[in-house]
Amino acid sequence: MTHQDLSPATRLVSLGRQERIPGAGVNARLELSSTYVADGPVNYARAGNPTWSAFEEALGSLEGGDALVFASGMAAVAAALSLVDHGGVVVAPRSAYNGTVATLLDAERDGRFEVRWVDPADTSATVDAVEGSDLVWLESPSNPLLEVADLTALASAASRAGAISVCDNTFATPLVQRPLALGVDVVVHSVTKYLSGHSDLILGATVTGAGDRGRNLHDRLSHHRLLGGAIAGPMETWLALRGLRTLHVRLERATANARELADRLARHPHVQRVRYPGFGAIVSIEVPGGADGAERVAGATQLWTHSTSLGGVESQIERRRRHPAEPVAVPQELLRLSVGIEDVEDLWADLDQALVG
Repeated sequence: MTHQDLSPATRLVSLGRQERIPGAGVNARLELSSTYVADGPVNYARAGNPTWSAFEEALGSLEGGDALVFASGMAAVAAALSLVDHGGVVVAPRSAYNGTVATLLDAERDGRFEVRWVDPADTSATVDAVEGSDLVWLESPSNPLLEVADLTALASAASRAGAISVCDNTFATPLVQRPLALGVDVVVHSVTKYLSGHSDLILGATVTGAGDRGRNLHDRLSHHRLLGGAIAGPMETWLALRGLRTLHVRLERATANARELADRLARHPHVQRVRYPGFGAIVSIEVPGGADGAERVAGATQLWTHSTSLGGVESQIERRRRHPAEPVAVPQELLRLSVGIEDVEDLWADLDQALVG
């Protein structure tokens, strides 16, 4: 039986383990050395670490490619954008993770890139913008508007144009969609979120496909990590691998909760709009009263944690426009709900009382 024969749920548990020899530990090694004896595969920890390799094996198998772990999600974003030469053209969503948007705005302001801002849910317009570009940045579903892009069509358009396609797969995870199988060149993750799942570390990753093109991109990203120094700590990577083991059951429970809450919120008299793509564990809602009304709701919850970030076992709520870097396309009254694995009735009771005020 090969790993390819196993379901994703089984791969999450079984990959990235030590070799099964008498006396070996069942868990991956936590390698805390910064340097190694000469003439081995790695001589210095900025170039590699057995704990990295274990995590990269598991994530790479899930996404169907070769993974690289980075110090943070933003480090992975920066690595992917490093694939564009100075003066290149990047097609990017008007509304996406604000760290990515802010990085592109800085690059645009400094003259490093020309950025063509698009609405990726408008497939036709985005395909038109791809012509003559060097890199197409995709996020599906988007953060926090939860818009869904036609990844197959946009990856195909990028390929025809000779552009590199990148998809941030943090929200969906490889359990919901595998962008490489849809033709995307590079997948980016904030491992901080669902993959590790416990709000206790910061980590990122990229994954590239098989074949000559994928290997070339992998080598370029690895070179960027080596020289840029945005390397992952072995302790954080070991914790992320431990968190990855339960991704399937965590996401299954959180998604079931999110679907139920989205259905109830759609009928709530104090909710103006519900955004939910039908999968995953993020729900965005718009409430009456503008920014003040949304802040009041977020501050009135007792079980939901009023905090930034997402993807942990605990449920979190936040008005995204409270952050200056958040794209203006995001409504002031929008609340992003990261639904956790608590009992759904407890989550509903707390949210309902906060909405009613």
